[in-house]
Amino acid sequence: MENSSLTLDDFLSRFQLLRPQVNGETLNHRQAAVLIPVGRRARPGLLLTQRSARLRKHAGQVAFPGGAVDSSDASLIAAALREAQEEVAIPPESVEVIGVLPPVDSVTGFQVTPVVGIIPPNLHYHASEDEVASVFEMPLSEALRLGRYHPLDIYRRGDSHRVWLSWYEHYFVWGMTAGIIRELALQIGVRP
Repeated sequence: MENSSLTLDDFLSRFQLLRPQVNGETLNHRQAAVLIPVGRRARPGLLLTQRSARLRKHAGQVAFPGGAVDSSDASLIAAALREAQEEVAIPPESVEVIGVLPPVDSVTGFQVTPVVGIIPPNLHYHASEDEVASVFEMPLSEALRLGRYHPLDIYRRGDSHRVWLSWYEHYFVWGMTAGIIRELALQIGVRP
């Protein structure tokens, strides 16, 4: 699929035609969820955050809004929507959830479920100063270009782990976030 002129309709039809391959094997039992917010416009954008440098874990990293599931969350989707509201003030009722990607095991011990949602074009983001240093959008057609992601194999405790790396403007996108975006590109049929 050529994605230089990817429209929201193209994205939605490709995403909905494919079902996530859910792998029953997981290493982690603690649950978390992230929202993959896609802006509803002629040229859709992918909303990302840069985490605050003051955070204890993953400080300064580019991420999707999200976090651990609370006992008050009715579902993984509810957790992703709650976290997106807390981190960047996206009202849960404004998100059109279109599906999920397969869960990903994090190095911090969570099984993270990416929730894909369409957001209105003119939302005013308000970053939580405690958690988010900045909010930015990457054009979806650029985000889903597989050639922008480069593998790095890391060896930890005798095991090999592949990490994906990329840059967008002055943002370094890597690790789980880059891996999730790359998985989304594969999900909608972008060729490597």
